[in-house]
Amino acid sequence: MEFLVFQHAPAEHPGAFRDHWRAAGIRWNPVELEAGELPPADLHRYDALVVMGGPQDVWQTDVYPWLAPEMNTIRRWVRDLRRPYLGVCLGHQLLAQSLGGHVGLAREAEIGAFPVELTADAQSDALLRGLGSPLTVFQWHGAEVQRLPAGAVLLARSNLCGVQAMRVGSHAWGVQFHSELTKDTVAEWHD
Repeated sequence: MEFLVFQHAPAEHPGAFRDHWRAAGIRWNPVELEAGELPPADLHRYDALVVMGGPQDVWQTDVYPWLAPEMNTIRRWVRDLRRPYLGVCLGHQLLAQSLGGHVGLAREAEIGAFPVELTADAQSDALLRGLGSPLTVFQWHGAEVQRLPAGAVLLARSNLCGVQAMRVGSHAWGVQFHSELTKDTVAEWHD
């Protein structure tokens, strides 16, 4: 298997996911969008698309012109190819925005460990089932999904952010929180 990974900042890499992928024999191909790399035209060789976080906001297409082709690729991947997708933080927001949802500034930023409440739909969800609720997760965001895309299922919410996790179809997930953390992540983000 081979995963395609979109990165938006050098320190916002797959973190702990890398160890799991290595153990499972999964290769991954990072595309460093902030460094000028573009999504590949041929997506068929990849088994999943993982889109990481970053300091950008989905509406900053004039400042970060690669956001528009990235959202087009996400839309094609999820809607047309119907392939497995996981978006973390900005990747979650890009999924929503790409498919017709809406992302805006949060009324209050979430930075640190916060509880999220899993919805009833999360109890039978392939990604989140078996997790306790509330679930304490690490957050670092000032924007949020404010309207789900059509057909999306809400999987988790918090007091400050109404869409902490969602699923689109049976193959695409977005989580606002950072599940890729390692012991070094926060220090890397500060450098």
